[in-house]
Amino acid sequence: MSRIYNFSAGPSMLPLEVLEKAGAGITDYAGSGMSVMEMSHRSKVFDEIIVNTKALFREVLGIPEDYDVLFMQGGATAQFAAVAMNLLSGKGAADYVISGNFSNNAYKEALLFGKDIRVAGTTKDENFTRIPRQDELTLNPGADYVHICENNTIYGTKWQYVPDTGGVPLVADMSSCILSEPVDVSKYGIIYAGVQKNIAPAGMALVVIRKDLLRDPIPGTPTILNYKTTAEKDSMYNTPPCWTIFISMLVLEWIKDLGGLPEMQRRNREKAALLYDYLDSTDFYVAPNLPADRSLMNVTFRTQSEELDAKFAKESAADGMSNLKGHRSVGGMRASIYNAMPKEGVEHLVAFMKEFEKNNG
Repeated sequence: MSRIYNFSAGPSMLPLEVLEKAGAGITDYAGSGMSVMEMSHRSKVFDEIIVNTKALFREVLGIPEDYDVLFMQGGATAQFAAVAMNLLSGKGAADYVISGNFSNNAYKEALLFGKDIRVAGTTKDENFTRIPRQDELTLNPGADYVHICENNTIYGTKWQYVPDTGGVPLVADMSSCILSEPVDVSKYGIIYAGVQKNIAPAGMALVVIRKDLLRDPIPGTPTILNYKTTAEKDSMYNTPPCWTIFISMLVLEWIKDLGGLPEMQRRNREKAALLYDYLDSTDFYVAPNLPADRSLMNVTFRTQSEELDAKFAKESAADGMSNLKGHRSVGGMRASIYNAMPKEGVEHLVAFMKEFEKNNG
């Protein structure tokens, strides 16, 4: 069976080269006589893997020395609670900008732990079709942190600027845009990301944290969610997700060999332009988001009716493309075109869209 073009929002497709490398060593990695899935996380072989993976994250993302790199289980959803538990002080104050589903979930989680959790801005009344502007944000200068979701997987929008928080640490969920383009890590207090979209199989979150924020969390914080303990134990307080870390290493090597994040950005802009340019040229499909805030990773659109949307999803699957149906909360279609999606996949989608319009317009 030939491989299809997988447009899933996550878990998403991985580079074929990475899959082939992983497959080649799945029964005997590096002469160890076992798979990475079988070996002890305390072994010399795995120690080399996790040390190399952290070093590659530092190199590829350009992470400064005053930041730590943590590998934590539970995905980004666990980080909704971990951020609040680790950063809230006695004031219990934090600002959340709600620009979609996951930033709203993070806000609701923080309400469980904070005394003064505020919505600093939202575009909910516009169905999250754009990102709030800086002058629309009402920020609390006494907050412990400000939280944003940098790329909105469900709604297909992306922050194109880093908000000015007046010195309050900025926390960003970058789950669906991590490693897609260069980022100035120094502008953030914490960057976290579920790895299942642009890095590796599901089950882990990458946390990049400024070291001065590694402090004692609020009372009652589970040790497994304690950033300070995780850093002190080199992300091995308990058995880490070894296979996920291994695949992360292979993906980072793949990105580095291609030219790093500048090359990823060039490729992603090229792919997104193919799709957005076509959407802007036709009235058959509707792309709801403000063009200035469009995501490079998740492109949302719809036809003129729910019936046609359903037909599109069915026929596109028969044409070798999967997971183009939009999230159940918004409907329509969504093409997730992460780093591993080749340009040919987007070209195939656009050709299908043109034929579908011709047959149904």
